[in-house]
Amino acid sequence: MIGRRQFITLLGGAAVVGPLAARAQQPGVALIGLLSGTQLDDRMLSAIRQGLKEAGYIEGPNVAIKYRTADGRFNRLPGLAAELVADPVALIVALAPPAALAAKAATGTIPIVFVTGADPVELGLVSSLNRPGGNVTGVTFLVTALGAKRLELLRELVPSAKIVGLLVNPANPTSESVTTDTQAAARALGIELVIRNARSESDIDSAFESLAQERVNAVIIGTDQLFTSRRDQLVALAARHALPAIHYLREFVDAGGLISYGASITDAYRLAGGYAGRILKGEKPADLPVQQTVKFELAINLKTAKTLGLTVPDKLLVAADEVIE
Repeated sequence: MIGRRQFITLLGGAAVVGPLAARAQQPGVALIGLLSGTQLDDRMLSAIRQGLKEAGYIEGPNVAIKYRTADGRFNRLPGLAAELVADPVALIVALAPPAALAAKAATGTIPIVFVTGADPVELGLVSSLNRPGGNVTGVTFLVTALGAKRLELLRELVPSAKIVGLLVNPANPTSESVTTDTQAAARALGIELVIRNARSESDIDSAFESLAQERVNAVIIGTDQLFTSRRDQLVALAARHALPAIHYLREFVDAGGLISYGASITDAYRLAGGYAGRILKGEKPADLPVQQTVKFELAINLKTAKTLGLTVPDKLLVAADEVIE
């Protein structure tokens, strides 16, 4: 079991670079920018560093990372991206669609490596997956096709569920596809789906209150970077309202959530770090096909299940990649 994460504090969205960034001006030390709409925890940052290490780059000896985060205020991303371009950094790693789009708008020359659950072609980040073109490439992972699977898993865990809530951020480009996919699955299973939107931390609280008033039997947490950054809040709300909830990252289960199923975001970040290293060595983003992580994880928290009075079927226990007791 993984303990509670230590969040990186990025004061006012400023970079935490210290002496490492200063060393970036020395020969042999590359300076890269990491742009994110929300704060990242140690596990995710370690995955990026691991990818860089696999490509021959270690933070300190030959690479420095300048962190920029919007702390959930996504309208700040264009300005933060412009700061990295003005520095200038040798490369930008952009996490999630808003950061990637801001980085692309800020520069047509500095290489950009993105991580996104949305289709990067539809977003306009690349011209095609196999031949990205331009200065942008990266890693994508499935989110839109997994809504049905999460609903099926939730139904196995809570077979009596007749009304299920779905929490999405309408500002996320994938929310419409996730909603459509989950609605189709709900109709097939004879389940009433109650959809609630959340664009901010306060919206999350009110959305859960509304779902509780609708007497939903369980909740699906949609895929969104805002929700990733507020996972402790989401887990606490599910516990407060005694609602079984399925999440999209195992990190939610580590934090006390009931169950999760989705692509390994740490694997996606590791792949992005690897691409960053290859580009620093001289490869061009236009020649690096967009990668798709194929690693998926099912995690279950038995302690939370017991608290909710649920018995986890043996079928799920056998299939799980991680079971927290």
